[in-house]
Amino acid sequence: MHLSRRGLLYGSAGVAAVSLAGCGESEASTQLTGFTGIAMPTTTSNRWVVEGADLEARLQGFGYRTILEYGDDDVEAQIGQIKSMIDGGVEFLIVGAIGNKSLGEILGRAKNQGVTVISYDRLILETPDVDYYASFDNYQVGVLQARHIIQRLGLEENPGPFNIELFSGSLDDNNSQYFFLGGLDTLESYIYEGKVNILSGETEQEPTSTERWDRKIARERMARLLEDHYEEEPLHAVLSPYDGISRGIVEALVDAGYEPGADDFPVVTGQDAEPLSLKHIKEGTGQSETVFKDTRLLAEVAANMVRSIVDGESPEVNDLGSYDNGFKFIPAYLLPPVDVTVENYQEVIVDSGYLTEEEIDGAAPDAD
Repeated sequence: MHLSRRGLLYGSAGVAAVSLAGCGESEASTQLTGFTGIAMPTTTSNRWVVEGADLEARLQGFGYRTILEYGDDDVEAQIGQIKSMIDGGVEFLIVGAIGNKSLGEILGRAKNQGVTVISYDRLILETPDVDYYASFDNYQVGVLQARHIIQRLGLEENPGPFNIELFSGSLDDNNSQYFFLGGLDTLESYIYEGKVNILSGETEQEPTSTERWDRKIARERMARLLEDHYEEEPLHAVLSPYDGISRGIVEALVDAGYEPGADDFPVVTGQDAEPLSLKHIKEGTGQSETVFKDTRLLAEVAANMVRSIVDGESPEVNDLGSYDNGFKFIPAYLLPPVDVTVENYQEVIVDSGYLTEEEIDGAAPDAD
C-alpha cells in the first residue's frame, strides 16, 4: 500500500497566497470593541502559558478587553469556559482546542451571538462556525523532523538498513496528522528502498498516537517497542512529533541501557523548543532536534486578525485550500517552522530573545 497521503491533505485549490484585506468598513464593524475571549488548552506545556499571556498583552495593547482561560486538558471545562465568555459578551473567540471535535455545539451558540471564531494552532473540526485559522505549516514540521533523521543517519549515502520507529500526537488534535504525514511521506522512499525498517510494523497514525501528548504514555509505548523488537536489534532513530513525547522516549531508552551522547544513541526529533529539551539538545543528553514555531509571531497573527475585523477589514490569509474541517476549507494564515539543533539554537532561540541561556540551563526536570 502506498504510504503517501499528502493528496488527502491538500485539495485541488492548493495553497493560495492571498490577502482578503481592504473590504471596507461596515456599520457593524464600527460598533465592535474588540472584546476577546482566549481559550487555551493547558498549562502543562510552557508554550500555551507563554502564548496566552502574549495574546492577552497584544489585544490589551490595542485597547481591547480580554478574558483568558486555560482548560487544563479537560474538554468539558473548556466548553464551560467558552460558554461563560459568550455569556459575558465577547465579540471574538481565539480557541486552542483541547478536543478538536468537541466544540461544535458551543461554537454554534457563539455564532448565534455574532461572535467571530479564530481557531488557534489546532484546527477545530466538524463545525461550520470557524471563521479563520492561525497556525504554522504543520505538514512541514514533520518534513523537517524526518530530514533531520535522514541527515543524521546519512541515508542518502549509507545503504543501511536503519531501524526507525514512529510516534504521533494525540488523535483529538488535528495537527497530529499533518506532523505525522509530513514525516512519513519524507521517509517513504527510504522505506521502499529497504534503507529504513520499522520493525514494529506500526506505520499508521492510530497505533503510533500519544493521547493528550502525554510524556508518560510515550515512555510506556517506547519501552514496549524496545522489549518487543529491539532486544537483539539496534534502534537508530525515533520520529517524535513533540518535545514532551521526545523526553518520554529518551527516558525509556535510558532505562533500556542506551547512553545519551554515545554514538549508538538513537536520533530523536521533537517540536516546540521547550527549555528542557533545548537543554538536552545543547548538552547532547537526549533528543538532537526540535522544530521551533515562533509563537510570538502566531500570537501576532491572531491578534491582528481581531484588529482587522474591528477596523472593518478582512484579516490577511495566505492559504485557502489546505485545511478542511469537515464543513469547509478554513481561511488560514500559516507561518513557517524552523529546524533547531545544537548548531543553531543560540541564533534562533537565544539571539531572537525567545529564551535566555539561563532559562535553558536552568530548565526544571519533568515531574513524575
